[in-house]
Parts: sequence; structure tokens; C-alpha cells
Amino acid sequence: MNATPRQHTPEDAHASQPDLTRLSVRTLKLTNFRNYASARLDLDARPVVLTGDNGSGKTNLLEAVSLLGPGHGLRGRPYVELARKDGDGGFAIAATVMTRAGETEIGTGLLASAREEGTGRTVRINGKDHSAGALGEYVKQVFLIPAMDGLFTSGGSERRRFLDRLVLSIDPLMRTPLNRYERAMRQRNRLFQMREHSRSLFEGLEEQMAEAGVAIAAARYDAVERLTGLIEETREAQGEGPFPHAVLALHGTLESELTERPATEVEDVFRILLEDGRERDRAASRTLEGPHRSDLLVVHGPKNAPAAQCSSGEQKALLLGLILAKAELIKSLEGNAPLILLDEVAAHLDAARREALFGEILRLGVQAWMTGTDKELFSPIAQDAQIFAVNQGNIEA
Repeated sequence: MNATPRQHTPEDAHASQPDLTRLSVRTLKLTNFRNYASARLDLDARPVVLTGDNGSGKTNLLEAVSLLGPGHGLRGRPYVELARKDGDGGFAIAATVMTRAGETEIGTGLLASAREEGTGRTVRINGKDHSAGALGEYVKQVFLIPAMDGLFTSGGSERRRFLDRLVLSIDPLMRTPLNRYERAMRQRNRLFQMREHSRSLFEGLEEQMAEAGVAIAAARYDAVERLTGLIEETREAQGEGPFPHAVLALHGTLESELTERPATEVEDVFRILLEDGRERDRAASRTLEGPHRSDLLVVHGPKNAPAAQCSSGEQKALLLGLILAKAELIKSLEGNAPLILLDEVAAHLDAARREALFGEILRLGVQAWMTGTDKELFSPIAQDAQIFAVNQGNIEA
């Protein structure tokens, strides 16, 4: 059903005024997406709060918004899993989004035939077909979902994905070397599994991996340097805030090499490492050296302790501080804050940090999308937000 935002009144003079140029979703229409046969939200630029019982469809709405950007969405699920079970096998998301390019019409979805054909999602921007990667030029976003609570204690792959999302926000074109490296590495691993020994085949793939791999490592290094610089500048200007600051470092062969020599030389170093490591990699049937093995090291700044050794509450606050810092960095580079998607975050914060979070959202001038089961938790931001009740596929203002 349609849901329209609350209108401002003279009594709302203290509320933040929506910025007409702010990156924000203005309309969102869903068809056969997750538990929604059809749904529509009409919005302005203010933060959005979705409340309702667990399983009512709040996170599904956040997931739909996340698909207005590149990638597989905040849960990273295969597209066929996003189609409503009682639908025709496909789904559609249509949105009007205010971007730096002005009012932009974005449509994406999965054709019903794609389930059998194995094709990806369709993307249309202002009526023209595009790849999903093109969405990165229009919609920047950062998100925090419960599945990320183990970011500091899980394997390095989760932290690499966390970092690469920032890399792609800074430079969407980095998706090309990321995909090129992954594709070449898969082909090289397949050669090992096929017991192939052709020198020319390996050399061709290792050339691609060296070029793309060093580009990835350099982009990650640059992103960490930028984020670290912003965190340090903020501390110098404002002191320690409500969310502990993170101390970041990259651990990886290529990243270390890039601190000592130019990228062209590091490419040669990496090619030699891959060539010399072929027999070792053959025994493992996979590539054991490269940016796919790098890690983002995070230290809880005030405690000077590895994030993995901190309590779950400290880790949550540290992670939320990193998310806000990422949003701040993107805003400083783009001139416009990204969308921030926060799933069930308020319930895990004490009252002081909850109010601090809302204050940061308003200060950043961002359209944050937040979910929660308890509407009262959002009372400090109620006058400055659009609040909707979600109940099994129905949305009400």
C-alpha cells in the first residue's frame, strides 16, 4: 500500500530540513520481491525508520534499497532467492532517486526466465540498459547488518569485502580489476586441478593477476590511508567521540611492497612470486599468494587492543564508528553523503550511544534507513525522520 511521509508543521521548526540535493530515495516500488507482492513508499530526503515485528519484512526493504547500488545487495544472496515464493520467479524494483545527476529513475530486477537461464539482474537508468556496476556512479551506500557483528573475529574474507566496498565507493571503476583478478585466479586454479603444465597458459594468467592484483592492493592502501587520515583529523578537531576510533593497517605482501617501491616494480615482484609458487600452489590446488589473502587489521584505538580481543559491545561500537567514518569519507570526496542502511542497530546500543548515532546521522545530512522492533527506541529522531510500520508486506505511515 502507499505510505506518505509526515508533513512538517510550524511546530517542527527544530527539525532538520530536507536537502533537495541530498542523495535520497524519493519513491520505491517493489513487485514480487521477498515477501512483497507489491509495495510503494513515497519519501522525502529525511532519514527513514521502519518498525515492526521480526520477520515482518523490514530488512527486505533495506535489501531492496541496497540493490539500487551495484553488487548483490546487503545480504549477498543469489538473485533467484529474492523473488517472492508465490510469484512468477522474477522480481522488480523501481525507484526515483535524487543523485548528483539530479532526479534519476532506476529500475532493476530479475526476469522470470532468468531462473532457468542463469542470467543476472537487469538494470535500467533513466530508461537505458546498463550493467549493475554502473549504479555505483549514482548510488553510494554503506550498511551495517547483524551478520557483520563477527567482522573482527571472522576470517579475512569478510574484512576484505568490507574494505572493497569502500574502495568501490571511492572509485567504481575498480570493479574491473577486482573482477579481472578473480577470473584469472579461478582459471589458474582450474589449470592446477586439470594437471595442466603449459608454461604459456600460466604466464598469460599470471600477467593478468599481477596487473590487476597490484591495482587492487594500491586502491586498498589508498582507501585505508584516506580513512585513517579522516579518523585522525576528526579526533584532533573533536576529541574522542561516543564511538571509539579505529586504528587500521593492511597486512599483505603486495601492500608491504607498495610502501617501498613503485607499482610497476611490484607487478614484476608478484609475477615472480606466482611463477616460483606454481608447484606449491599445484599441491594445494589453489593460489596461496596475492591480494585475495590480504587482511584489514583493526585495533580499538582508546584501548590499544586488537578489535578481536574486545567485548562484543566494544566491537559493535567500533564497527559503527567505522561505518560512520566511511560515510564521512565518501561525503568529503563526493560532496554528498551516501545512503546508510542500518538493520536492527538501535536495540544493541545504550541510550547515550543511540542518541549519538542519531545526532551523527543528522549532522552528516544523510538519508539513513534504520529498522527496529521497538518504535520508542527512535523517539530522539522521531521529529526529524519518516517512520513507517511494517507488517507482513503492508507498510503504513
